[in-house]
Amino acid sequence: MSGRSRRSLSLFFSLAILFLALSWVVLLPGDTSADSTDEAETIELTADDAVSTPISDVPTDEIKIVVEGEPIAEKLSPDNRVVTRYIPNMKVLDGAPPTVINLTDIFGETEIAECGTLTYELVQNKEKAATVSLEGDLLKIDWIKVGKQDVTVRVTCADSPRYIDNRFRVEVWQPNYWTLAFTVLGGLGIFLLGMKNMSEGLQAVAGSGLRRMISLVTNNRLMAVGVGATVTMLIQSSSITTVMVVGFVNSGMMTLTQAIGVIMGANIGTTITGWIFVLAVGKYGLPLLGFGAFGYLFSRSDRVRFISMSLMGLGMVFYGLVMMKDGFAMVKDLPAFESWFAMFSADTYFGVLKCALVGCILTLIVQSSSATLGITVSLAAIGVIPFETAAALILGENLGTTITAFLASIGTTVAARRAAFFHIIFNMLGVLWVTAIFIPVVMPVIKSIVGVNETTGLVENTTSAIALTHSLFNITNTVVFLPFVGIFAKLLIRIVPQKETKEKPHLTSLDVRMLETTSLAIEQSRVEVLRMGVLCGELADWVGDISKTNEPDRKVVEKTFRREDVIDTIQDEIVTFMTHMLSSSIPHSVAEEARLQLRLADEYESIGDYLVNILKSNLKLNEDNLQFSEKYQGEMENLHEMVSEYLQMISRAYSDRTKELVVNSHSVGDSITHFIKELREQFVRDMSETTSDPRVVVAFNFQLNAYRRVREHILNIAETLERHPA
Repeated sequence: MSGRSRRSLSLFFSLAILFLALSWVVLLPGDTSADSTDEAETIELTADDAVSTPISDVPTDEIKIVVEGEPIAEKLSPDNRVVTRYIPNMKVLDGAPPTVINLTDIFGETEIAECGTLTYELVQNKEKAATVSLEGDLLKIDWIKVGKQDVTVRVTCADSPRYIDNRFRVEVWQPNYWTLAFTVLGGLGIFLLGMKNMSEGLQAVAGSGLRRMISLVTNNRLMAVGVGATVTMLIQSSSITTVMVVGFVNSGMMTLTQAIGVIMGANIGTTITGWIFVLAVGKYGLPLLGFGAFGYLFSRSDRVRFISMSLMGLGMVFYGLVMMKDGFAMVKDLPAFESWFAMFSADTYFGVLKCALVGCILTLIVQSSSATLGITVSLAAIGVIPFETAAALILGENLGTTITAFLASIGTTVAARRAAFFHIIFNMLGVLWVTAIFIPVVMPVIKSIVGVNETTGLVENTTSAIALTHSLFNITNTVVFLPFVGIFAKLLIRIVPQKETKEKPHLTSLDVRMLETTSLAIEQSRVEVLRMGVLCGELADWVGDISKTNEPDRKVVEKTFRREDVIDTIQDEIVTFMTHMLSSSIPHSVAEEARLQLRLADEYESIGDYLVNILKSNLKLNEDNLQFSEKYQGEMENLHEMVSEYLQMISRAYSDRTKELVVNSHSVGDSITHFIKELREQFVRDMSETTSDPRVVVAFNFQLNAYRRVREHILNIAETLERHPA
């Protein structure tokens, strides 16, 4: 597809989204009208509710749902007719028993009843859903089939020309489980995709600032908690943060104590998701999505594009929540579902534990606490589950989210597994002690802060109460256990003891799940490139030690060759990791750094190859019982030291992000070149005066060329860093 075709297609879809968004705004429900039967509030009756009892037993404020705001006398039309609604719309589940309404109880206290005896008649009654009949002052409704119909009851007074036409709608419905499933699943999918887009957009906008936050992590516990909370707020996922922490500990970038603080902070940061739900701007979800898509598709500025992506993701989150609420609304009217949800009541200690277990299992399956939080908020907002049950589910969801870090720790180092185990232990202990005081302490505190309805005793704002519960749980849990970080570290050392393991020629710290957070993933890959530099430095030291003796230790030689295999494997995995990263939509700055790291990884791999070639050359001389003269052996050792120091200097410059050190290193590289040139010329002069074995001459020139190539690759690293300081 050509560029023009792609732009035309993008324009078409953008305009379609914008049109849909504007239509959504225009069609937002406004004020209901008393004259509109469809828009009036409806009493929904299940098969258990619609019994043969007068509807007058229902409280008056539930019956007279739509009443004219002015006195009846002022609403008389020229023919003395008053149109109003004292009988509400009714909606029942198919199979409900007949409903009987005592009309005298409803109209006997109205102003028209003062005129004298009331009489009733049906003036509009097309049987589509129910058979409606009058037996004196009793209105009987027999529900016959699925459908809707309008009913008008005329109330007249014997001593007055006035009469009232009470119009209402009756409806019989059947649940459509396919619609329920598709609406909920579709809403959940849009919600998760929105969370992903919002997270990626915020990460891209934060950019290098996010990476600098990670570098701020020290042994200061409060600093570590603050970094963990801030990073998680930006990336909108505690699971991703903990997976990152496991990777950082696995590669040695973080200590276990630092990781514990960051994980505690991540638990606090993830509570921001609940407060996003509190904004309650679901009806603006589509407009946000439309305007965000417009900015993302047509802006040329990376910053504007990723801000638009965040806005688009936020709109999808709100719209997904609205869809899930619409889908779950049907559940509230189904007796079977209602009785099933009633089994999970958090009114006892074991009930709280049962609800927490359900939340944990659901999060284990979905592997996203944000998704289960969205489902919980949707169910609670429409009254399917009470606030107490939702709060208990939140506790379990905090425990279930630990599965992600645990899975990421499989096959990693002991320190990384300890970090993952801490996440599980920390959340489990928190759930245990909070559930113990859930009913007597937690619920009264939350209700006193949020406020409750004096009539019903229910919380005023369920979503705010859920978000507050989530925040207080994680903040309090962190405050309680933060002083015991050292004790936790010692406990984890006993639970996950250190094992003597050989160095494996493969990486375990680069996880594809890190690609969900490119700003942190690029930092993790940088750590692996730095690791290649350290390994090359150690390889150079070992090669130098082996070259000084005629009888090298075979174990050291084997270790040196294994080290070169490790460097090759690291480079392969970095290339694979970067290929996946570059194939996705990432900020320009991240893409530039990814290409920089690919270049450095290739240079370090080449340095390792040439160092091993030097080792092989020395081993070949030893096998043939040959060696350099004492003079040139010393010169080669000096050359090796110069190259090793040059390598360490450049690696340190990359590690410390010091551009000045790179510039100053050029003189070192020039001195190595000059030294190699002089050494070759001197060796050629000495050859004319003495007789040398041809194999020694070949080995000498081979090693000089290898050192020159090592110097060139180090120089390539220096020039790359000078052009693109990391």
